[in-house]
Amino acid sequence: MASPMNVSKLQTKSHDEPDEVRQPEKTRVEVVRLEGYTLGRFKFEPGWRWSKCIKPVVGTDSCQVAHVGYAVSGRITVQMNDGSQTVIEEGMSYTIPPGHDAWVEGNAPFVGLEMMSAGGIRKVQKLT
Repeated sequence: MASPMNVSKLQTKSHDEPDEVRQPEKTRVEVVRLEGYTLGRFKFEPGWRWSKCIKPVVGTDSCQVAHVGYAVSGRITVQMNDGSQTVIEEGMSYTIPPGHDAWVEGNAPFVGLEMMSAGGIRKVQKLT
């Protein structure tokens, strides 16, 4: 059984005025921090691919951050290190374990909201 969330304060913040923004190539990550939680809005432009845009910054062979989120718009393909892959489209919720590459499909940006896992982006300080 999952442990219950512990929310003790009513808070709101806008991703239009985030606490932090990171913008590597073809990427915009807007991080909002609420008491005990970190949320991110990710926007990846057409042509974005983790192994081309982020790998040179973080220096790992594949993305080592776990993701839990919701696809607001666009399409992205995620390929795990074992070769399995899936397409995430607008309206889908998702979990992605560490050890993957990903790329935007088509000519529209991918926009995703990530809950809790967005805090893992803090480990990647070079993304500023």
